Amino acid sequence: MTTGISGRRQWPLPKQAVPGAPLLAVEDLSVRFRMPGGPSVKAVDGVSFGLDDGEALGIAGESGCGKTTTALSLVQLLPGNGRISAGSVKLFGIDLVPKTERQLARYRWREISIVFQGAMNALNPVRRIGEQIAEPIEVRLGQAREASRKRAGELLELVGIPRQRATAYPHELSGGMRQRAMIAMALACDPAIVIGDEPTTALDVMVQAQILKLLEQLRRDLGLSLILITHDLSVIAETCDRTMVMYAGRVAEEGPVRRVFTAPRHPYTAKLLSSFPNIRADRRTLGIIPGQPPDLRTPPPGCRFAPRCSEAMPQCTTEVPPEVRFADGVRVACHLFPPGTPGSLPGTPGRAAGAPRALAGGVS
Repeated sequence: MTTGISGRRQWPLPKQAVPGAPLLAVEDLSVRFRMPGGPSVKAVDGVSFGLDDGEALGIAGESGCGKTTTALSLVQLLPGNGRISAGSVKLFGIDLVPKTERQLARYRWREISIVFQGAMNALNPVRRIGEQIAEPIEVRLGQAREASRKRAGELLELVGIPRQRATAYPHELSGGMRQRAMIAMALACDPAIVIGDEPTTALDVMVQAQILKLLEQLRRDLGLSLILITHDLSVIAETCDRTMVMYAGRVAEEGPVRRVFTAPRHPYTAKLLSSFPNIRADRRTLGIIPGQPPDLRTPPPGCRFAPRCSEAMPQCTTEVPPEVRFADGVRVACHLFPPGTPGSLPGTPGRAAGAPRALAGGVS
């Protein structure tokens, strides 16, 4: 956790919270999308990660790798043809996977909120900004309308928008102000976790910097825990404590940002970093990743990155690589680092990445 950031909760924890449980623990999460007349799409396959109080986790990877689906699965905001097929999502020790739609309403916005990609599409164009921010306060927390509107004005000022602009419609605000309004809405119920689904997409670099600075300030002031989804590795480097790199629905590598970015172990992570410009390095042609991501209706056996990997070995095309953890906090799923590799933790050889595990049953 970044120094100077500590968790802070104004609202009581859920009644079913387990004392001493981590803030968020996702284990073996798998998500499938039904397709008409064909096999289902394995959008997320055996993903595991955790989030500590006050921590920021950045999820990176190519389009279609499962970043957004993983995040939306935490509170089951999936399209109608999507479902969690295996795994657990434990918030304060409470498994959210078996919860009904009505039960999940207790956790959405109050415990986990989302800053959606594209504020203009996420905001209602025919309702004023202040009304939209006040709505979750009124509905989820049961506060009176007048108190909710007052709190909405305070939240607007918190994110750098004068409270007088609460009467504005979304189209009357700039792109940066709309994104700030979305952040204000995400903070409305003082959640434990805020998910940012590419919150700086389509914004110019100056506004991006302002939004990132705002998120970092709010994390320090409010003790927020962040999950930041982005294609931009510089955003993760600037704002996150840990990063998780995904490829074709699976975790390729995860660990502290500085360690992963300076000494990547997985070839996919290394390729991503080489395709990003470095202003401190000599001028050079940026690296590329040949080929295309696999079709997740029929993913290749073994390592899913093998067809595009310059370091692929025969076993990569037939055997799923085991997940290996290292003493420096990095975990990687690659045959280049088999169990027992120097520096790996003894006694934790790891199962094959993406290998299924039984879904915890029963509604708590």
